[in-house]
Amino acid sequence: MILKRHLNDRAASMLTKYPMIAVTGPRQSGKTTFCRQLCPGYQYLNMELAENQQHARQDPHHFFQLYKGGVILDEVQNVPELFPYLQYYTDLRNEPGEYILSGSQHFLLLEKITQSLAGRISIFNLLPFSLEELKGSPWEKNTWEEYLRTGFYPRIYEREISPTDFYPDYLQTYVERDVRQLLNVSNLALFRNFITACAGRTGQLLNLAQLGSDVGIDVKTVKSWFSILEASFITYRLQPWFRNFNKRIVKTPKLYFYDTGLAAYLLGVRSATDLESHFARGALFENFVINELLKNQFNAGERPQVFFWQDSNANEIDLLFDRVTSQSIVEIKAGKTVHPDFFKNLKLFKNLNPAASGSWVVYGGDQMQPRSDATVLTWKDLASLT
Repeated sequence: MILKRHLNDRAASMLTKYPMIAVTGPRQSGKTTFCRQLCPGYQYLNMELAENQQHARQDPHHFFQLYKGGVILDEVQNVPELFPYLQYYTDLRNEPGEYILSGSQHFLLLEKITQSLAGRISIFNLLPFSLEELKGSPWEKNTWEEYLRTGFYPRIYEREISPTDFYPDYLQTYVERDVRQLLNVSNLALFRNFITACAGRTGQLLNLAQLGSDVGIDVKTVKSWFSILEASFITYRLQPWFRNFNKRIVKTPKLYFYDTGLAAYLLGVRSATDLESHFARGALFENFVINELLKNQFNAGERPQVFFWQDSNANEIDLLFDRVTSQSIVEIKAGKTVHPDFFKNLKLFKNLNPAASGSWVVYGGDQMQPRSDATVLTWKDLASLT
Protein backbone atom coordinates (compact mmCIF):
# COMPACT_ATOMS: atom_id res chain seq x y z
CA MET A 1 0.00 0.00 0.00
CA ILE A 2 1.25 3.49 -0.90
CA LEU A 3 -0.36 6.48 0.79
CA LYS A 4 -1.13 9.57 -1.23
CA ARG A 5 0.86 12.34 0.40
CA HIS A 6 -0.94 15.54 1.33
CA LEU A 7 1.65 17.58 -0.54
CA ASN A 8 0.61 15.97 -3.83
CA ASP A 9 -2.06 18.41 -5.01
CA ARG A 10 -0.01 21.51 -4.22
CA ALA A 11 3.05 20.13 -5.99
CA ALA A 12 0.96 19.11 -9.02
CA SER A 13 -0.44 22.63 -9.22
CA MET A 14 3.03 24.21 -9.17
CA LEU A 15 4.17 21.89 -11.98
CA THR A 16 1.73 23.70 -14.25
CA LYS A 17 3.21 27.10 -13.31
CA TYR A 18 6.98 26.57 -13.05
CA PRO A 19 9.46 24.75 -15.29
CA MET A 20 10.75 22.88 -12.21
CA ILE A 21 9.83 21.90 -8.70
CA ALA A 22 12.25 20.71 -6.02
CA VAL A 23 11.37 18.23 -3.28
CA THR A 24 13.73 18.10 -0.32
CA GLY A 25 13.55 16.13 2.89
CA PRO A 26 15.29 13.49 5.00
CA ARG A 27 16.55 10.25 3.56
CA GLN A 28 13.74 7.66 3.61
CA SER A 29 11.02 10.31 3.90
CA GLY A 30 9.43 9.02 0.69
CA LYS A 31 10.73 11.60 -1.81
CA THR A 32 11.41 9.16 -4.64
CA THR A 33 8.07 7.43 -4.24
CA PHE A 34 6.33 10.81 -4.06
CA CYS A 35 7.98 12.12 -7.22
CA ARG A 36 7.26 8.98 -9.22
CA GLN A 37 3.68 8.86 -7.97
CA LEU A 38 3.23 12.55 -8.79
CA CYS A 39 4.35 12.05 -12.40
CA PRO A 40 4.42 8.33 -13.25
CA GLY A 41 5.17 9.02 -16.92
CA TYR A 42 8.36 10.97 -16.27
CA GLN A 43 11.81 9.53 -16.95
CA TYR A 44 13.63 8.78 -13.71
CA LEU A 45 17.35 9.26 -13.10
CA ASN A 46 19.13 8.56 -9.82
CA MET A 47 22.01 11.02 -9.68
CA GLU A 48 23.81 9.01 -7.01
CA LEU A 49 24.73 6.49 -9.70
CA ALA A 50 28.25 7.01 -11.01
CA GLU A 51 27.28 6.56 -14.68
CA ASN A 52 24.63 9.28 -14.47
CA GLN A 53 27.03 11.64 -12.72
CA GLN A 54 29.73 10.96 -15.30
CA HIS A 55 27.39 11.62 -18.23
CA ALA A 56 26.09 14.85 -16.69
CA ARG A 57 29.57 16.18 -15.91
CA GLN A 58 31.34 15.18 -19.12
CA ASP A 59 28.65 16.20 -21.60
CA PRO A 60 25.93 18.31 -19.95
CA HIS A 61 24.55 19.58 -23.27
CA HIS A 62 23.97 16.06 -24.53
CA PHE A 63 22.53 15.12 -21.13
CA PHE A 64 19.83 17.80 -21.33
CA GLN A 65 19.13 17.18 -24.98
CA LEU A 66 18.54 13.51 -24.14
CA TYR A 67 16.59 13.99 -20.90
CA LYS A 68 13.87 16.55 -21.43
CA GLY A 69 10.11 16.98 -21.48
CA GLY A 70 9.42 15.35 -18.11
CA VAL A 71 12.34 14.12 -16.02
CA ILE A 72 12.88 13.32 -12.33
CA LEU A 73 16.45 14.03 -11.23
CA ASP A 74 16.77 12.28 -7.87
CA GLU A 75 19.50 13.32 -5.38
CA VAL A 76 20.51 16.02 -7.84
CA GLN A 77 22.75 17.81 -5.33
CA ASN A 78 25.39 15.19 -6.17
CA VAL A 79 26.01 17.00 -9.46
CA PRO A 80 25.91 20.74 -8.68
CA GLU A 81 27.49 21.44 -12.08
CA LEU A 82 24.08 20.75 -13.63
CA PHE A 83 22.30 23.76 -12.17
CA PRO A 84 23.51 26.43 -14.65
CA TYR A 85 22.53 24.09 -17.51
CA LEU A 86 19.11 23.53 -15.95
CA GLN A 87 18.67 27.29 -15.95
CA TYR A 88 19.78 27.56 -19.58
CA TYR A 89 17.63 24.75 -21.02
CA THR A 90 14.46 25.51 -19.07
CA ASP A 91 14.72 29.15 -20.15
CA LEU A 92 15.32 28.03 -23.73
CA ARG A 93 12.42 25.56 -23.88
CA ASN A 94 10.05 27.46 -21.56
CA GLU A 95 7.94 24.40 -20.72
CA PRO A 96 6.09 24.13 -17.39
CA GLY A 97 6.81 21.07 -15.29
CA GLU A 98 9.76 19.83 -17.31
CA TYR A 99 11.88 18.72 -14.34
CA ILE A 100 11.34 17.45 -10.81
CA LEU A 101 14.44 17.70 -8.64
CA SER A 102 14.83 15.89 -5.34
CA GLY A 103 17.52 15.96 -2.68
CA SER A 104 18.15 14.88 0.88
CA GLN A 105 20.73 17.54 1.68
CA HIS A 106 18.64 20.57 2.34
CA PHE A 107 20.99 23.52 2.46
CA LEU A 108 23.34 22.28 -0.23
CA LEU A 109 20.45 21.92 -2.65
CA LEU A 110 18.87 25.23 -1.73
CA GLU A 111 22.17 27.08 -2.06
CA LYS A 112 22.52 25.94 -5.66
CA ILE A 113 18.88 26.75 -6.37
CA THR A 114 19.30 30.23 -4.94
CA GLN A 115 22.31 30.86 -7.14
CA SER A 116 21.01 29.47 -10.43
CA LEU A 117 17.28 28.83 -10.41
CA ALA A 118 15.64 31.68 -8.53
CA GLY A 119 12.21 32.46 -9.96
CA ARG A 120 12.17 29.28 -12.03
CA ILE A 121 11.40 26.70 -9.34
CA SER A 122 8.89 25.96 -6.60
CA ILE A 123 10.42 24.31 -3.52
CA PHE A 124 8.72 21.78 -1.22
CA ASN A 125 9.77 20.02 1.96
CA LEU A 126 8.56 16.43 2.24
CA LEU A 127 8.97 15.16 5.79
CA PRO A 128 8.10 11.61 6.92
CA PHE A 129 4.42 10.65 7.25
CA SER A 130 2.19 12.98 9.25
CA LEU A 131 -0.53 12.00 11.70
CA GLU A 132 -3.10 13.31 9.23
CA GLU A 133 -1.72 11.16 6.42
CA LEU A 134 -1.87 8.04 8.60
CA LYS A 135 -5.43 8.65 9.81
CA GLY A 136 -7.78 6.01 8.43
CA SER A 137 -4.93 3.87 7.12
CA PRO A 138 -4.17 0.34 8.32
CA TRP A 139 -1.15 1.83 10.10
CA GLU A 140 -3.05 4.23 12.35
CA LYS A 141 -2.07 3.89 16.02
CA ASN A 142 -4.04 4.48 19.21
CA THR A 143 -1.56 6.31 21.42
CA TRP A 144 0.89 9.13 20.97
CA GLU A 145 3.51 7.08 22.82
CA GLU A 146 3.40 4.42 20.11
CA TYR A 147 3.64 7.01 17.33
CA LEU A 148 6.46 8.82 19.10
CA ARG A 149 8.70 5.79 19.60
CA THR A 150 7.90 4.36 16.13
CA GLY A 151 8.52 7.59 14.28
CA PHE A 152 7.09 8.35 10.85
CA TYR A 153 9.54 7.10 8.23
CA PRO A 154 7.41 5.45 5.51
CA ARG A 155 9.56 2.32 5.21
CA ILE A 156 8.77 1.37 8.83
CA TYR A 157 5.07 1.23 7.96
CA GLU A 158 5.15 -0.01 4.38
CA ARG A 159 7.60 -2.86 5.09
CA GLU A 160 6.42 -3.53 8.67
CA ILE A 161 9.90 -3.03 10.10
CA SER A 162 10.35 -2.80 13.84
CA PRO A 163 11.79 0.56 14.95
CA THR A 164 14.46 -1.35 16.88
CA ASP A 165 15.58 -2.83 13.55
CA PHE A 166 15.09 0.28 11.40
CA TYR A 167 16.93 2.94 13.38
CA PRO A 168 20.27 1.13 13.86
CA ASP A 169 20.41 0.60 10.09
CA TYR A 170 19.33 4.19 9.45
CA LEU A 171 22.04 5.52 11.73
CA GLN A 172 24.71 3.29 10.23
CA THR A 173 23.78 4.26 6.69
CA TYR A 174 23.53 7.92 7.61
CA VAL A 175 26.85 8.00 9.45
CA GLU A 176 28.77 5.98 6.88
CA ARG A 177 27.26 7.64 3.85
CA ASP A 178 26.18 11.22 4.44
CA VAL A 179 28.68 12.22 7.11
CA ARG A 180 31.62 11.02 5.07
CA GLN A 181 30.17 12.63 1.97
CA LEU A 182 29.58 16.01 3.59
CA LEU A 183 32.58 16.17 5.89
CA ASN A 184 35.64 14.09 6.62
CA VAL A 185 34.73 12.86 10.09
CA SER A 186 37.50 10.50 11.15
CA ASN A 187 35.94 9.32 14.42
CA LEU A 188 32.48 8.01 13.55
CA ALA A 189 31.93 6.64 17.07
CA LEU A 190 32.47 10.12 18.47
CA PHE A 191 30.03 11.53 15.94
CA ARG A 192 27.47 8.94 17.06
CA ASN A 193 28.00 10.14 20.65
CA PHE A 194 27.41 13.67 19.40
CA ILE A 195 24.05 12.75 17.83
CA THR A 196 23.02 11.00 21.04
CA ALA A 197 24.00 14.05 23.08
CA CYS A 198 21.83 16.18 20.79
CA ALA A 199 18.90 13.82 21.38
CA GLY A 200 19.35 14.28 25.11
CA ARG A 201 18.92 18.03 24.61
CA THR A 202 15.70 17.82 22.62
CA GLY A 203 13.54 20.83 23.42
CA GLN A 204 16.37 22.62 25.23
CA LEU A 205 18.22 25.84 24.45
CA LEU A 206 21.14 25.05 22.17
CA ASN A 207 24.36 25.61 24.12
CA LEU A 208 27.11 24.71 21.69
CA ALA A 209 29.94 25.12 24.21
CA GLN A 210 28.29 22.84 26.75
CA LEU A 211 27.44 20.29 24.07
CA GLY A 212 31.06 20.22 22.94
CA SER A 213 32.34 19.92 26.50
CA ASP A 214 30.06 16.96 27.21
CA VAL A 215 31.12 15.12 24.05
CA GLY A 216 34.79 16.10 24.15
CA ILE A 217 35.05 18.27 21.03
CA ASP A 218 35.65 22.00 20.50
CA VAL A 219 32.98 24.52 19.58
CA LYS A 220 34.22 24.80 16.00
CA THR A 221 33.69 21.06 15.54
CA VAL A 222 30.27 21.25 17.21
CA LYS A 223 29.20 23.93 14.73
CA SER A 224 30.51 21.91 11.80
CA TRP A 225 28.89 18.65 12.92
CA PHE A 226 25.62 20.32 13.80
CA SER A 227 25.48 21.85 10.33
CA ILE A 228 25.64 18.30 8.94
CA LEU A 229 22.68 17.25 11.08
CA GLU A 230 20.70 20.26 9.85
CA ALA A 231 21.69 19.86 6.20
CA SER A 232 20.60 16.21 6.29
CA PHE A 233 17.24 16.86 7.96
CA ILE A 234 18.18 15.16 11.22
CA THR A 235 17.83 18.18 13.51
CA TYR A 236 16.55 21.73 13.27
CA ARG A 237 16.62 24.87 15.35
CA LEU A 238 13.47 26.58 16.53
CA GLN A 239 14.27 30.26 16.73
CA PRO A 240 13.13 32.51 19.59
CA TRP A 241 10.56 35.26 19.07
CA PHE A 242 11.49 38.42 20.88
CA ARG A 243 10.17 41.90 21.30
CA ASN A 244 10.87 44.44 23.99
CA PHE A 245 8.40 43.69 26.79
CA ASN A 246 10.62 45.57 29.27
CA LYS A 247 12.05 42.16 30.21
CA ARG A 248 15.10 40.24 29.18
CA ILE A 249 14.07 37.79 26.48
CA VAL A 250 15.96 34.62 25.56
CA LYS A 251 17.53 34.89 22.09
CA THR A 252 19.06 31.40 21.82
CA PRO A 253 17.40 28.78 19.56
CA LYS A 254 16.11 25.42 20.78
CA LEU A 255 17.05 22.03 19.39
CA TYR A 256 14.58 19.53 17.90
CA PHE A 257 14.71 16.38 15.75
CA TYR A 258 12.78 16.06 12.50
CA ASP A 259 11.60 12.61 13.61
CA THR A 260 10.93 11.63 17.21
CA GLY A 261 11.44 7.93 16.49
CA LEU A 262 15.14 8.54 15.86
CA ALA A 263 15.52 10.77 18.92
CA ALA A 264 13.68 8.24 21.09
CA TYR A 265 15.84 5.37 19.83
CA LEU A 266 19.02 7.33 20.60
CA LEU A 267 17.70 7.87 24.14
CA GLY A 268 17.12 4.19 24.74
CA VAL A 269 13.36 4.07 24.18
CA ARG A 270 12.52 0.61 22.87
CA SER A 271 8.79 0.42 23.62
CA ALA A 272 5.88 2.77 24.27
CA THR A 273 5.92 1.81 27.96
CA ASP A 274 9.53 3.05 28.24
CA LEU A 275 8.14 6.57 27.86
CA GLU A 276 6.02 6.34 31.01
CA SER A 277 8.89 7.33 33.29
CA HIS A 278 11.53 8.49 30.81
CA PHE A 279 13.30 11.74 31.70
CA ALA A 280 12.70 13.11 28.18
CA ARG A 281 8.98 12.21 28.01
CA GLY A 282 7.80 15.83 28.05
CA ALA A 283 10.48 17.08 25.67
CA LEU A 284 9.84 14.30 23.17
CA PHE A 285 6.09 14.93 23.26
CA GLU A 286 6.76 18.62 22.64
CA ASN A 287 9.00 17.70 19.70
CA PHE A 288 6.31 15.34 18.39
CA VAL A 289 3.60 18.01 18.45
CA ILE A 290 5.77 20.73 16.91
CA ASN A 291 6.80 18.36 14.11
CA GLU A 292 3.19 17.57 13.27
CA LEU A 293 2.24 21.25 13.14
CA LEU A 294 5.21 21.92 10.86
CA LYS A 295 4.24 19.00 8.60
CA ASN A 296 0.70 20.31 8.29
CA GLN A 297 2.03 23.66 7.11
CA PHE A 298 4.64 22.19 4.76
CA ASN A 299 2.02 19.85 3.28
CA ALA A 300 -0.20 22.85 2.58
CA GLY A 301 2.66 24.44 0.63
CA GLU A 302 3.29 27.06 3.31
CA ARG A 303 6.56 28.33 4.79
CA PRO A 304 6.05 28.07 8.55
CA GLN A 305 6.73 31.19 10.60
CA VAL A 306 7.00 29.50 13.97
CA PHE A 307 9.02 30.35 17.06
CA PHE A 308 9.14 29.88 20.81
CA TRP A 309 9.22 32.58 23.48
CA GLN A 310 11.02 32.58 26.81
CA ASP A 311 11.96 35.30 29.28
CA SER A 312 14.76 35.46 31.83
CA ASN A 313 12.47 34.05 34.53
CA ALA A 314 11.93 30.86 32.49
CA ASN A 315 8.35 31.78 31.59
CA GLU A 316 7.89 30.14 28.22
CA ILE A 317 5.53 29.68 25.28
CA ASP A 318 6.35 26.40 23.54
CA LEU A 319 5.23 27.46 20.05
CA LEU A 320 4.28 30.79 18.54
CA PHE A 321 2.83 31.35 15.07
CA ASP A 322 3.82 34.84 13.93
CA ARG A 323 1.32 36.36 11.52
CA VAL A 324 2.97 39.83 11.44
CA THR A 325 0.05 41.73 12.99
CA SER A 326 -0.91 39.00 15.47
CA GLN A 327 0.47 35.93 17.15
CA SER A 328 -1.09 32.58 18.01
CA ILE A 329 0.41 30.77 20.97
CA VAL A 330 0.53 27.09 21.94
CA GLU A 331 1.42 25.31 25.17
CA ILE A 332 2.35 21.63 24.86
CA LYS A 333 1.96 19.25 27.80
CA ALA A 334 2.45 15.48 27.84
CA GLY A 335 0.15 15.06 30.83
CA LYS A 336 -3.17 13.32 30.23
CA THR A 337 -5.15 15.43 32.72
CA VAL A 338 -5.74 19.15 32.14
CA HIS A 339 -4.22 21.17 34.97
CA PRO A 340 -4.65 24.91 35.78
CA ASP A 341 -0.88 25.40 35.42
CA PHE A 342 -1.23 24.63 31.70
CA PHE A 343 -2.70 28.11 31.18
CA LYS A 344 -0.33 30.20 33.32
CA ASN A 345 2.20 31.17 30.64
CA LEU A 346 -0.50 31.75 28.03
CA LYS A 347 -2.16 34.33 30.29
CA LEU A 348 1.19 35.95 31.07
CA PHE A 349 2.10 36.29 27.40
CA LYS A 350 -1.30 37.74 26.46
CA ASN A 351 -0.94 40.35 29.19
CA LEU A 352 2.44 41.35 27.79
CA ASN A 353 1.31 41.20 24.16
CA PRO A 354 -2.34 42.06 23.47
CA ALA A 355 -1.78 41.19 19.79
CA ALA A 356 -1.91 37.50 20.71
CA SER A 357 -5.08 36.49 18.90
CA GLY A 358 -5.45 32.80 19.66
CA SER A 359 -4.21 30.38 22.29
CA TRP A 360 -4.21 26.61 22.55
CA VAL A 361 -3.09 23.89 24.91
CA VAL A 362 -2.14 20.60 23.25
CA TYR A 363 -1.95 17.76 25.76
CA GLY A 364 -1.50 14.02 25.91
CA GLY A 365 -5.09 13.26 26.88
CA ASP A 366 -8.07 12.42 24.72
CA GLN A 367 -10.74 15.03 25.41
CA MET A 368 -11.01 18.35 23.57
CA GLN A 369 -12.13 21.16 25.89
CA PRO A 370 -13.03 24.78 25.10
CA ARG A 371 -11.80 26.95 27.98
CA SER A 372 -11.95 30.70 28.57
CA ASP A 373 -8.15 31.04 28.52
CA ALA A 374 -7.42 28.67 25.64
CA THR A 375 -8.80 25.88 23.52
CA VAL A 376 -7.59 22.52 24.81
CA LEU A 377 -6.74 20.13 21.98
CA THR A 378 -5.73 16.49 22.11
CA TRP A 379 -2.71 15.29 20.16
CA LYS A 380 -5.12 13.81 17.61
CA ASP A 381 -6.73 17.18 16.82
CA LEU A 382 -3.69 19.11 15.59
CA ALA A 383 -5.18 19.67 12.13
CA SER A 384 -7.68 22.07 13.71
CA LEU A 385 -4.86 24.31 14.97
CA THR A 386 -4.25 26.85 12.26
